[in-house]
Order: sequence, then structure tokens, then C-alpha cells
Amino acid sequence: MSLYVRIKSEMPKLKSESCCVCVLLVDLVLAGCSGRPGAIDVPAFRPGYHAGRAMELYDTDGDGFVAGEELENAPGLKATMSTLDTDGDGKVSEAEVAARVKAWIDSGIGVTGCRCVVKMGGKRLAGAVVSLEPDPFLEDVIQTGSGKTARTGEAMLTIPKEDRPTTDFPPGMRAGIYIVRITKPAADGETIAAEFNEETVLGLQIAMDDPQTGSTLPAEFEVEAR
Repeated sequence: MSLYVRIKSEMPKLKSESCCVCVLLVDLVLAGCSGRPGAIDVPAFRPGYHAGRAMELYDTDGDGFVAGEELENAPGLKATMSTLDTDGDGKVSEAEVAARVKAWIDSGIGVTGCRCVVKMGGKRLAGAVVSLEPDPFLEDVIQTGSGKTARTGEAMLTIPKEDRPTTDFPPGMRAGIYIVRITKPAADGETIAAEFNEETVLGLQIAMDDPQTGSTLPAEFEVEAR
């Protein structure tokens, strides 16, 4: 994972005449990337607001939880359960969503690299277009990204230049929860089954502590033919 963060540190004042007070504002670009602006602000997440929006969208029976069939209809939340369901009850509460949003804020990530691999029948699939759409409860704060798989079946996912917050914003994705759609059109129509695009069941969280996107390995998606 390649990430751009801003770190500010203050050195204490020392008595020695050879030392001085140093205030360091260091813009770091980690994971081997360089030549990009380092100070990328974290998206303007609002934990309470976004958690409330998630419940409005997905807690259809109004019991205070997203669970069972509701969770099946929320692929972004379902894909995030390993870090979202902190009490392990198999349900998602408003407090848990708020805590997850706060965790993205606390991570300090403004933008991060994101890779994925697409497979069909266990084999890597070239020429597939992978789109990451912000989960609807986050659509006002993070942007859609996409990428196309190479012959290796791997794609680099990034916000298109025209949709980036600023003209000097580097390639990459924002932290957050996304709905994933994977397509591979052919002359006679779409070749990938609808449950991976039009009626997608795929979701993805981009976060430092996510088992998929928080590691050095790419996220993996297994699709089926239409």
C-alpha cells in the first residue's frame, strides 16, 4: 500500500548553544513513491453523520442493526465485517460504523495506492474493468476510482484525473468503503455475470487495517462468466 501523509513533530528546546528549537513539518511519501505532493488531506468524514446515513439506507426493519438479508444487500458493509463488527455478533450497529469512519480519520491517510487481481475459473483475467464506487452513505465525501486489468490480471485503481479534488492530487484512492463492479464487454455483450456488475455482490474497504488492502498484496476478486 502506497500512502501520502502529513506528519508534524516538534523538537524540544535544548540548553546547548549548538542546538536550537526545531519545528519540523515533514511531507512524506511512503512505500517507495516520490515526486508527488505529500500533504494530502484526509477526506472530510463525519462519523456520526455517515453512520446515520448507513443505517437509513440499510437498516430497513428499523431495529438498530444491519444484519441477515439487510447485510446481503449492503455488499460494502459485508466486505468490511472483519474490522467493522467489533463485538462479533454478526450485525452492524450505528456505533460500529461511526467507529470505523473515525478509524479512517485517525489513520491520517489522504490517498493510497490500491491494486487488485481479477480471476475467472481460477485464472487471471486480462481486460476487465474494475470500478470502485463509494458506498452510497459515503458518496458525498470520497470519489469513484477504476482500473483495467493487464495481462497479469492485475489493475491499479485510481481516481480519474478529472474527478480528483485538486489538479496536483496524486494517483490513488481514498480510504473508505466501496461497491465493486467488474465488467468485460465483448462484441455480443457483457461477458461477466451480473452479480459482479449490474447486480453486484462485491464490496471493498480501503484502510490500513483491512486484511486485503492493508497488506502489500493486491485485493482479489473471483468472477464468473455470464
